[in-house]
Amino acid sequence: MWLDSSEKVHAPEIGRHWINAPPLTLRQLRGRVVLVDFWDYTCVNCIRTLPYVKEWDRRYRGAGLTVVGVHAPEFHFARAEENVERAVREFGIEYPVVIDNEYQIWQAYSNRCWPAKYLIDKDGYVRYYHFGEGAYEETEKAIQKLLGEAHPGVILPQPMEAIRGADKPGARCLPVTPELYLGFERGRLGNESGYAANEVKDYRAGSNYAPEHAYLEGPWFSGRESIEACPLDGRPSRVLVPYRAAEVNLVMSPPEGGEATVTITLDGKPLSGEAGEDVVRMDGKSVVVVREPRMYRLVKGREVESGLLELSTSTPGLEVYAFTFVSCTVDE
Repeated sequence: MWLDSSEKVHAPEIGRHWINAPPLTLRQLRGRVVLVDFWDYTCVNCIRTLPYVKEWDRRYRGAGLTVVGVHAPEFHFARAEENVERAVREFGIEYPVVIDNEYQIWQAYSNRCWPAKYLIDKDGYVRYYHFGEGAYEETEKAIQKLLGEAHPGVILPQPMEAIRGADKPGARCLPVTPELYLGFERGRLGNESGYAANEVKDYRAGSNYAPEHAYLEGPWFSGRESIEACPLDGRPSRVLVPYRAAEVNLVMSPPEGGEATVTITLDGKPLSGEAGEDVVRMDGKSVVVVREPRMYRLVKGREVESGLLELSTSTPGLEVYAFTFVSCTVDE
């Protein structure tokens, strides 16, 4: 969204703790157009926008654009610099990234979501912003407009084509299960007994599952942000989630210094054609091996469908944070 002349304000400075680049200031970048992108490496919406942000950096860096990624962590493990550095490498991010663990930059911009993009003109004024996914062509045209103001006569390419079919006109984005947190602070637990906050409890899930809730079975520790598997006497820790979506993702963290194996079924069967990128076959089962704290892709369907997803682990210390569900599909 463009800001008119009465709304535009000088952009706040952008932090001191940097990775992937030496420290920068907006004063140093005066004369250049700056795209500030608030993101978190576990956020599915942020991950889905990264291909566009990376391509804008490649296309327009030489024409006067500087992209700055502001990493504001949603979960405690995303505060660890080594985890952010690994994500930056794995996502192939080449532009500067500043760490905002205390949300100082977030608050200075009065930001309220991930992802969020702010465009700053050559004179240091915020001129445009967009929250969430989408509006990729609009945002690229805004970049081009501000580059044209900074460098009259600059030759720029046509806006890029949509990277995914779901980003093109005609994609259907249907109502799906909303993001589902597992920790007691924001979680929606369907078990009749509710959470035993900050305690280990042997849960019973029953057999009736209401939508938009998670159900625990077996021993779990319930923390503020996550639940932690505590398998006991040969009984695994299980979580069941009825959902409606095309894709399902889950943020998980392994036990300290180790890894965890998670077995997954959909409607009681191993995943096959609908398996996400992080699912592998092992001894006839569909499993995810959790080696680092990040978002794992569990289900990748072509259509929005309903199902009952069950995850089971016998690895103590596995932490499970939040499910996210993707709705957009493309008509063939």
